Amino acid sequence: MSEATNETGGGIQAADIPVVILCGGQGTRIREASEKLPKPLIDIGGRPILWHIMKMYGAHGFRKFVLCTGYKSWDIKEYFLRYRENVSDFTLSLQNGESPRFHDEGENEDWDVSIIDTGMETGTGGRLARVAHLLDQPYFMVSYGDGVGGVNLGGELAHLDANPDLMGMVTGVHPTSRYGELGCADGKVVDFAEKLPSDGWVSAGFFAFRKEFLERLLPDPEHFFEQGPVQDLAREGRLGLWEHNGFWMGMDTYREYVALNRIWDEGTAEWKTW
Repeated sequence: MSEATNETGGGIQAADIPVVILCGGQGTRIREASEKLPKPLIDIGGRPILWHIMKMYGAHGFRKFVLCTGYKSWDIKEYFLRYRENVSDFTLSLQNGESPRFHDEGENEDWDVSIIDTGMETGTGGRLARVAHLLDQPYFMVSYGDGVGGVNLGGELAHLDANPDLMGMVTGVHPTSRYGELGCADGKVVDFAEKLPSDGWVSAGFFAFRKEFLERLLPDPEHFFEQGPVQDLAREGRLGLWEHNGFWMGMDTYREYVALNRIWDEGTAEWKTW
């Protein structure tokens, strides 16, 4: 479990660094749960996965969030406009129209949340380009709105700060295979292993960038930052790998939605670092 801090280690105050969360996709592969809600509002343990991701960043001192919405944008806006009501118990008098009387202090998160509708079909690079005016610090973080893990997000930023030759960082993980692995010899199965972690690294979708990276983005709505700019950084040797060997899971399918809720209910959620 990572220790919460407001400073990443190189003098950077995480509280000043904007965190962009890409929330505009339709979640077509998890349609069973996203038919009525945008994917970032699909819940784990009664709270949207978006909330879990923001709490992960908040545990490391980040508090400035920029949400790039698209599909069902208003649902995400309404969730935060009525955040207190969403997370608290209250009594409401319908007769006299008084404001709700809350039963507790609730969760008053120290967050600044900017919600920008970046379009239904806009690519990830186009979404970042549309919020560039809000990314006014030397660094910014980027995450998708559908993956959780016990990642040391402050450490990732600190590593970028300590290595001026790098322009960006990406968290790499060893995902668990969705299929059982067979050990075979002489036409027979000699070992049957269920869902082993892979040997290679894959992107977990947690990025840290220097502000100069914005200059590589295009305002084109069909632009994806992973396909052009990030690939260019890799070829130039300017993209660092932040290795995470602990738990990570993306909520890409209904099966993963069920698995994440089961993990939360069992009290073994390794991404809960707050």
